[in-house]
Amino acid sequence: FWDDFFPQKRSYKVESFGSGVIISSDGYIITNAHVIEDAYEIIIILMGGQEFKASIIGIDYPTDIALLKINSFDFQYAKLGDSDNLILGEWVIALGNPLGLFTVSDKATATIGILSGMNMDFGLKESGRVYQNMIQTDAAINSGNSGGPLINILGEVIGINTFIMTGSGYSSGSIGIGFAIPINFVKEIIEELKNHGRVERNFQTGISVQPVDRYIKQYLRLPSNNGV
Repeated sequence: FWDDFFPQKRSYKVESFGSGVIISSDGYIITNAHVIEDAYEIIIILMGGQEFKASIIGIDYPTDIALLKINSFDFQYAKLGDSDNLILGEWVIALGNPLGLFTVSDKATATIGILSGMNMDFGLKESGRVYQNMIQTDAAINSGNSGGPLINILGEVIGINTFIMTGSGYSSGSIGIGFAIPINFVKEIIEELKNHGRVERNFQTGISVQPVDRYIKQYLRLPSNNGV
């Protein structure tokens, strides 16, 4: 009733959750861009429950990759593998925080499966993200797993878990069709984010243009002044 007469916008702080992986002893963390999108505050909870406030080093929305940083040293960190040297059918493990279960025990949840597919291209999505050369797995991935690592049996990170397909709505959970961004591609993106804070996609063609005005039309004896 009152909003009809006194309309106003109200903002509420709500909690969300996702996963990530520490990739260096000085606290660099990889996650998905959609995990931290529009975040007011980012809190990293390590195994054991220790908490840190994270800063954003860079976000690349088209590839759905973000690089974070927590200020401390001597972190245990994950070894990044080689996603160009994968075998269809090899065992893989998805680690993360599905449905917020990490907060129950302060430990990551692990699900196991196989490498179901490689080089899966989904093109440009409505969100503006482009998912190409994705890794497919049947390891159970659910809401909250996004941004977490997909590892091989050697414990090396081969991908970043990103999205799933379900029989109906996303809330229905995993049906064994999940997708991860290959780690070799992630390495390229985070290097750009670390050095520049963004991915530089400008390029030079060697061609310059200018509008065709009446002077150029007259000089070049063009039939009209439309075009460049």
